[in-house]
Amino acid sequence: MTAPLSHLRVLDLSRVLAGPWSTQALADMGADVIKIERPGSGDDTRGWGPPFVADGPAAGESAYFMAANRGKKSVAVDIASDEGRALIIELAKKSDILVENYKVGGLKKYGLDYESLSEINPGLIYCSITGFGQTGPYAQRAGYDFMIQGMGGLMSVTGERDALPGGGPQKAGVALADILTGLNATIAILGALAHRERTGEGQHLDIALFDVQVASLANQALSYLVSGTSPVRMGNAHTAIVPYEVFASSDGHLILAVGNDGQFVRFCEVAGRPELAADPRFAVNRDRVAHREILAPMVAEIIKTRTTREWIADLEAAAVPCGPINTIAEVFEEPQAKARGLMNPALPHGSGGTVPGVASPLRFSRTPVNDKVAPPMLGEHTREVLARVLGLDEAELDALEAGGTVQSRKD
Repeated sequence: MTAPLSHLRVLDLSRVLAGPWSTQALADMGADVIKIERPGSGDDTRGWGPPFVADGPAAGESAYFMAANRGKKSVAVDIASDEGRALIIELAKKSDILVENYKVGGLKKYGLDYESLSEINPGLIYCSITGFGQTGPYAQRAGYDFMIQGMGGLMSVTGERDALPGGGPQKAGVALADILTGLNATIAILGALAHRERTGEGQHLDIALFDVQVASLANQALSYLVSGTSPVRMGNAHTAIVPYEVFASSDGHLILAVGNDGQFVRFCEVAGRPELAADPRFAVNRDRVAHREILAPMVAEIIKTRTTREWIADLEAAAVPCGPINTIAEVFEEPQAKARGLMNPALPHGSGGTVPGVASPLRFSRTPVNDKVAPPMLGEHTREVLARVLGLDEAELDALEAGGTVQSRKD
């Protein structure tokens, strides 16, 4: 079966995480993604480690790079050379989508800005991903996930509760600002494709990490706008739902996520404390929130009486949402993870070996994704792409490589 975007070509001038995360999703959906990399070093994340693949033909590949670049074709071109620029312009002519994350105005000197390329390819969808967007007083600032999580408010509501000694703001354990920006870039690209289908027009998409982080504050942002008071750090507790946090069991920890009054009644029954559900201080969520400091310690004492797995078995039988706090290793051992095939254990790699990967979460009933193609080696597809897309012959490719304009792998 044909993947949903198999008719499209993407020119990927992005590196690190936000842009590559977007283009990886497009590759999963079948797009022909051509990743332009610097000869010699390639994407910055190729050197971000450890860990690196330790053994076999793929040894030396970084886990970070592999996390965001499956399914792409690597073309190593020197963008600073006249010949390299010309090659990329020719590829842009023949592409549907271009994704870049250079600083604002950084590609103009190469003739690779939206205004220049839209003149030769009016249908081009050109997606710029930056820290702060194309406009505003911060437009020229570099934007990295960590600082964006702080500036964008996420860290102010993440970490130990303000009232606890030693508590402080924390970043998320994964680069959420980058990941969410990549996802929003993909959404914008798909919207622009729908517009182009009706009109034939391409357009410039201006996607900023800061904008995405602020928009992704969701209920926390609206809580401030409605109340005029900034939300504070709650640790693992919820600002508006109780009990909805982590509690220590007899052998570990349990996430208890009671989302409504009926679930609280059932929790109390399983806990052997039905009188708590009848207590007017706790009968409805609004009152449970008001009496959080009384109820939460009571629930904590109850949870200590059983193991995590015992609680999960008992509560799941009563349809009360709960779960463990898994290590990453434990995640992939979950029966649900195995049933859904969330790990791709051995993707064929261009080196001749295999590398592991994580499956795409996208599931289509008629046009399944292709997430079984390993990330490319640097320059692995240079000759193939330039021959297939631009029609260059072997002599022309040899000359470009001899002059240092491109780098390829002939093995």
